[in-house]
Amino acid sequence: MTETREPLVIFTPSGKRGHFPIGTPVLTAARQLGVDLDSVCGGRGICSKCQITPGYGEFPKHGVTVEPGALSDWNAVEERYKSKRGMIDGRRLGCQAKVQGDVVIDVPPESQVHKQVVRKAATARAITMDPATRLYYVEVAEPDMHEPSGDLERLGQALTEQWGIGAVYADLDVLRKLQPALRKGEWKVTVALHKGNLDARTRVLDIWPGYYDGGIFGLAIDLGSTTIAAHLCDLRDGRVLASAGVMNPQIRFGEDLMSRVSYVMMNPGGDREMTGAVRTALNGLAQTIATEAGIDPIRIMEAVFVCNPVMHHLLLGIDPVELGQAPFALATSDSMSLDATELGLTSLNANARVYILPLIAGHVGADCAAVALAEEPNLSDDMVLIVDVGTNAELLLGDKHRVLACSSPTGPAFEGAQISSGQRAAPGAIERVEIDPATKEPRFKVIGCDLWSTDPAFTAATAASGITGICGSGIIEAVAEMRMAGIVDPSGLIGSAEQVGTARLVPEGRTHSYVLHDGRAEGGPRILVTQGDIRAIQLAKSALYAGARLLMDELQIDTVDRVVLAGAFGAHISPKHAMVLGMIPDAPLNKVFSAGNAAGTGARIALCNVAARNEVERVVREIHKVETAIEPRFQEHFVAANAIPHATAPFPELAKVVTLPQVSFNTQGGGGGGRRRRG
Repeated sequence: MTETREPLVIFTPSGKRGHFPIGTPVLTAARQLGVDLDSVCGGRGICSKCQITPGYGEFPKHGVTVEPGALSDWNAVEERYKSKRGMIDGRRLGCQAKVQGDVVIDVPPESQVHKQVVRKAATARAITMDPATRLYYVEVAEPDMHEPSGDLERLGQALTEQWGIGAVYADLDVLRKLQPALRKGEWKVTVALHKGNLDARTRVLDIWPGYYDGGIFGLAIDLGSTTIAAHLCDLRDGRVLASAGVMNPQIRFGEDLMSRVSYVMMNPGGDREMTGAVRTALNGLAQTIATEAGIDPIRIMEAVFVCNPVMHHLLLGIDPVELGQAPFALATSDSMSLDATELGLTSLNANARVYILPLIAGHVGADCAAVALAEEPNLSDDMVLIVDVGTNAELLLGDKHRVLACSSPTGPAFEGAQISSGQRAAPGAIERVEIDPATKEPRFKVIGCDLWSTDPAFTAATAASGITGICGSGIIEAVAEMRMAGIVDPSGLIGSAEQVGTARLVPEGRTHSYVLHDGRAEGGPRILVTQGDIRAIQLAKSALYAGARLLMDELQIDTVDRVVLAGAFGAHISPKHAMVLGMIPDAPLNKVFSAGNAAGTGARIALCNVAARNEVERVVREIHKVETAIEPRFQEHFVAANAIPHATAPFPELAKVVTLPQVSFNTQGGGGGGRRRRG
């Protein structure tokens, strides 16, 4: 290597390569090259998800020789992680290892974002079919030199006479097809027409000679900050032919929305990077879902998007910086109807149309509007609280008289980030936990296996995936189970082995941790629930509860009749464990439901029923937004909600089904009972 050339960094298995200045973190190089390398904490050395394996020696295939000093020395951050959780010898953390010379970097499967599980399946729903895009068979009059007119004009006249359709227009791409199709079909053609609620005229999207019944299709897309889920629907009958999802590739720029806004602030052109990344992912997702359904992607004529405000702006190519600071101004809050090509969605039909649902406010997006469309709180006879749980939770509260909305900054802890052994949902991640209150012994389930860990066949069944960490639903159940088993007191403090009576409690500095699983003997990780994990969950759940209480204050109520947990994550939360934690206000457990991916359902409704678009636009205008960032009582509610389940709220409905131990592990000692029962 010459003195003037910057080191060459080559990533496998992708094969992507580039030259970078000495001192560039491997994670930064991966981001700039679009390499699929995960980072939950945004490169701050907290999550350890960006593990890589450097290769040393001769690489004739790549034409490089990697010297021992190609990466910076092993550092204290990496040593601390390996000593606490274990790490395969030879691996490094991509955010800590810096480029010093030519190097070949392997990204193992568990560090690849797209290997993770996307849990946003379509929810069964009866939808009245009235799509904006339809097929029409029409017989067109032949040209007559005595009454000259264009073929498009005579097509429009035939559509008016035979179908009652008003004026039509077509772009140049369709006009080129028009005359050959009419003559091949002997003046009989099938046309795909689009008449959206925002369109003054009807547009011809495509044309086929004769009678065509091969179907036209649409995509309902829930563009989340963590995952992108798409449902491919038949626009004739609304059937979901296939569902697919990918991790949002913008994760490599920042785990949560504000970290992505910060990335844009600190990196000129960062918004364009993220826009390009998500559009590329959307094109790939469309290809994948079409292949799964066995159709040609060019038969996808329409797409409907729901997304939060930051994702909305980045999809459209709008700088989201204004959303990172008060007054959180949106470029536009209205619904939008535009060409798919304007969004770079080149894998769909060349004339495909896109509809984007309206936004409610600066931090309450089209995804929340879609939830309102799907769950219809504005038509409810009883008082319903709808919680779309995510990195930035969105809440709706109301009934047929009034509906309120707010967002609450829960952070990424519910999705496994900021948790010592946390990870996103992936095969091998612990997702269910039970702890015996007498013995304090745990059992658990991992994603990809239906057996409990106490089953004799569990080890063989999980041999392929291993036990890799704990995902969001797992950490919620673990903390709640620790509270129910008397391992954690109402303040969130973990007791010692002597106080609780189990060797599973191990000292960690001045605090204690609970050993959920120790796989070090088999080369696996030691999975702990630490005091820091408890605090992270307390902060997240307190923000969620405080948001709900603010909405209840606005309506001057102390209880709700129903609670609906929405979103991909909400669908996997146990209502009992959520209530034990105090994530949600007290309510009868049989009145706490999962709505599945309600935002995706709302997107499908808007795709299949054009009148629903008018409805959601009307409903959004009537929803009152409560801004948590400026409400003085938010902090008061937040502090009270730090206790598990709550410092002052009695939770009488929870007390009917769960008796929480009266324990206190304060610094004055002993494992005795607390002074007050929290129930």
